Amino acid sequence: MSAEDPAAPAPAGAGGRLRGLVPVLTGVTSLVCLLGWLQKQPCATAGFDFVKTTTRACYTDIYPLYFVRGLNENKIPYFDSFAGDTFRYVEYPVLSGAFMQVVNWLVQPFDAGGRGMAFYNVTVVLLAVLAVVTVLATAYAAGRRSLRAGLMVALSPSLLLTAYINWDLLAVGLTALAVAAWSRRAPALAGVLLGLAIAAKFYPVLFLWPLVLLCVRAGRWRALGRLLAGTAASWLAVNLPVMLFAWDGWLTFYSFSRTRGIDWGSIFYFLQDHGLASVAERDQLNLVGTGTFALLALAIGVLALAAPRRPRLPQLMLLVLIAFMLPNKVWSPQYVLWLLPLVALARPRLPAYLLWQAGELVYFFGIWWYLLSVSLRVDGAGLSATLSTLLGFDLPTEGIDANAYYVALLARFVTVLLLAVLVVRDILRPSGDPVRTDGDDDPAGGVLDQAPDTFRLTARLSALRPLKTT
Repeated sequence: MSAEDPAAPAPAGAGGRLRGLVPVLTGVTSLVCLLGWLQKQPCATAGFDFVKTTTRACYTDIYPLYFVRGLNENKIPYFDSFAGDTFRYVEYPVLSGAFMQVVNWLVQPFDAGGRGMAFYNVTVVLLAVLAVVTVLATAYAAGRRSLRAGLMVALSPSLLLTAYINWDLLAVGLTALAVAAWSRRAPALAGVLLGLAIAAKFYPVLFLWPLVLLCVRAGRWRALGRLLAGTAASWLAVNLPVMLFAWDGWLTFYSFSRTRGIDWGSIFYFLQDHGLASVAERDQLNLVGTGTFALLALAIGVLALAAPRRPRLPQLMLLVLIAFMLPNKVWSPQYVLWLLPLVALARPRLPAYLLWQAGELVYFFGIWWYLLSVSLRVDGAGLSATLSTLLGFDLPTEGIDANAYYVALLARFVTVLLLAVLVVRDILRPSGDPVRTDGDDDPAGGVLDQAPDTFRLTARLSALRPLKTT
């Protein structure tokens, strides 16, 4: 087969390496997921009381939303409305709502009094399976670094703490499978999986931009066409029935995303209290956030097309995701799950990874303890008092104040920004890329791996430069 054939087989040994690691990675991930379930148990035994969940940092959306979104009354997401001030239908993309509905069907044999907790526990089991899928798919796409990449995801403290906050692992797992399928040189299948991921959580749509950029640079038009066709087909297959028969319910996610204000975790939450109160105005907030992302995406496009060597797919995927998250008006604690597989593939080095995980841990506890003080309507402890309490092996029972929370917010923001800076440096200096130092090109790149360039921006600009005359 020719090098341009997207159906050409993946490099030999990729599947064989993973088969030997499946028991190890599955066992480690399952253990971490079990520990994550245990971490939530003190709050589960208290019925996920909000004060207790924030004090002990074991909050989850899954249990309360079972009741708040009408699932306890057997209301079908998107088709049945519920009482609410902000919206009256489930505010998640269609595949996430379908996931919720399937779990609700599964727990019907339980008595009504215990059905809410059954809904939570069954969801946990399915999310744990998706965590295993994510780890194995990431390991497959990593090539010869399968073990390291898999363990970087599986052993992440963030996976343990955030896996069961919401349903994000559904989109994360589907995205990881899409990357694995692309690395296997199956672009149509990759597109189908990516379309399903977008139908579960809209952020994976961002990854079409890196794929377009890299396929343009490598001239892989047929693979790109198959990917885009698969993505559109699967997204429409899931969404179209709901669009046709439950338009208002389907539209809720998109209208809520547009009208939503500044939320916890966003850099705008910090800025509005530090001289930029005007960003709280909704239209300006959307303009600044979207405009900043558009400029960053354009810069990533220039980088992809002008870099001395074509960037690896996970590098650009990570950059575009970070570019989306940094200026976003919402940045929930569980969004760290979006980054995990891409960090393991884009930059499998421990120092920056561990620093980033430390920043995420600081934010994880910071947000819950800040919400505790807000819910109790007290000032909360300052930074030094909080550190003294923790060093005494105690919890800040009245939470933390705004200044301590801002330290946590900035710790996450800066460490994620540092990851982006390091990836850009690796792209501009390919000799320092931790994946390419051993002679690999782009193990997750599929048809892009070892492909020659057919378009490079700097070469085109040089060709357009007028010749000197004597």
